Amino acid sequence: MLYAIISEDIDNSLEKRRDARPAHLERIQELVNEGRVIIAGPHPAVDTEDPGEAGFTGSLVVAEFSSLEEAQTWANADPFVAAGVYARVTVKPFKKVLP
Repeated sequence: MLYAIISEDIDNSLEKRRDARPAHLERIQELVNEGRVIIAGPHPAVDTEDPGEAGFTGSLVVAEFSSLEEAQTWANADPFVAAGVYARVTVKPFKKVLP
């Protein structure tokens, strides 16, 4: 089943994001390689693809997991969680309807 992992950053998270980003992307790439990621990426803090020093306000990952518990466990082990980038992480079942 698909699960949405919706993460919200702490204020002024950009430096912590930059430091933890390689490990964060490497981990998501494993799911990509397994064909389990539908979409993943950050939420820019301003209305542009490259927010520069404005940074980001959170992230979204929609990926396939065998259960809500597995998705939650995966989300909890994210390097951004360990680095203190995220203030809150919500994991919910997701039903893809379109396209």
